Amino acid sequence: MKINKYIYWVLSIFLLTLYSCSTDTDGSAKLLKKVVETSAQGTVGTTLFTYNGTEIVSIEGAQKRTDFTYTDGLITKSVTLNKTYQLIETIEYSYLEGKLVEAESLGNYRINYIYNSDKTVSYQKFTIGSGNQEVKEFHGTLYFENENLIKEERIFDNTASGVLSKYSVSFDYDSKHNPLYNILGYKKLLEYNEGISSNNSLISTVITSVSKDNQITSSANFYKSSFKYDLDNYPTEQVSENAIATNGNVGYLKSEYFY
Repeated sequence: MKINKYIYWVLSIFLLTLYSCSTDTDGSAKLLKKVVETSAQGTVGTTLFTYNGTEIVSIEGAQKRTDFTYTDGLITKSVTLNKTYQLIETIEYSYLEGKLVEAESLGNYRINYIYNSDKTVSYQKFTIGSGNQEVKEFHGTLYFENENLIKEERIFDNTASGVLSKYSVSFDYDSKHNPLYNILGYKKLLEYNEGISSNNSLISTVITSVSKDNQITSSANFYKSSFKYDLDNYPTEQVSENAIATNGNVGYLKSEYFY
């Protein structure tokens, strides 16, 4: 009888501990509800995120709203409308064995993805012109490390004869949580760049080069951000000196995150 009571007591403690750990883990997986951006001129823009569980339903800003559709836990379509409910863009996503193989902006462009044995991802982007004629715009490679996109290399194909145009961007990260990473299926949308990474980008370095007739012209730009975090290591504030805001303006930007 004492043995049975002891087993019951041990099992009860185990289940209680398991439940507590499960609760703590679920509680730490926060979902971003609102972002407030403030420019150097004092202009304020608010973006709202709506969910069904961990599925993103919509992202709504001052000028547009994007609605998302899921199929079996994967984002298969996004529809972006302006504030008068006119269609801006529809993107359809296709998967193979849970991996994104194509993103098509209907009537605009199509991106194909190939997953390589070295864990890089190769891609090609085609623009869609009149009569649905496709033109290869560029091709490139995505590099990943520790669930972060660390580099993208791109070569432009639609250039003049004898011209080689290249673009690359690399990212350095903190060790904290990127709140967008908790959105179900979001990390599979490869065109969202560092937004799909597990951590937050501190520095991004963009290098462009154009070569013609053995002459090379290149430039490098650096984009830095600093963060403040809450006790769960999620960002509460981001300050960038030369960020691109949701309204398209470039310059100082303070972003406040709410969960």
